[in-house]
Amino acid sequence: MQTEINSELISFNDWTLRVRSTSADNPRLLVLVHGWTGDENSMWVFVRRLPENFWIIAPRAPHPAESSGFSWRPHLSGTFGMPSLEMFLPSAGALIRLIDEYAASVKVDARQFDMMGFSQGGAMVNLIGMLYPQRVRKMGVLAGFVPSGLENRVAQKVLAGKHVFVAHGTQDKLVSVERARESIGLLEQAGAQVTYCEDDVGHRLSANCLRALESYLQD
Repeated sequence: MQTEINSELISFNDWTLRVRSTSADNPRLLVLVHGWTGDENSMWVFVRRLPENFWIIAPRAPHPAESSGFSWRPHLSGTFGMPSLEMFLPSAGALIRLIDEYAASVKVDARQFDMMGFSQGGAMVNLIGMLYPQRVRKMGVLAGFVPSGLENRVAQKVLAGKHVFVAHGTQDKLVSVERARESIGLLEQAGAQVTYCEDDVGHRLSANCLRALESYLQD
């Protein structure tokens, strides 16, 4: 998959990252969270047209996936398609620490940052948004879902005042559109205002939803 022509691959504190830096004043930090079997190169197709005021980082998930690529949770037999809060929690905490340490090293303000994730990465964005709502400014959830175990956070309405973008395909065979719609209900119960883009595609982002995502992030 083609990556941003001006991005670079780096190692930082035992993480592998692809980074697009910027010389813009007061840059907005955007964290790209790839899906199951993806890596640090997988998400760049979604951000090619974002303006230069975004400082973008795409970390490689810490666990090898069963077939190829990487995962945000360890492999546990019999749990495919049913990851929970507990399975993701160590990676979520590690990702927050990475963001803080990397941002401090390059002197970028990370008190609030934007996140975008695809599939399993979308589940991570939902989880981090609910666990650290004060840290996440915008949440882009692409072909993703809300993992189980967040019921208490939903009940506490931790996303009150947040605007979340969700995109899904009606022909998605990996994460069903019914699951996506249920997740939207949970996000709204948690207090979020949701912009939902649904299109007649499989496990990917349609051109219409990509344009809507770009508009959401640039607001």
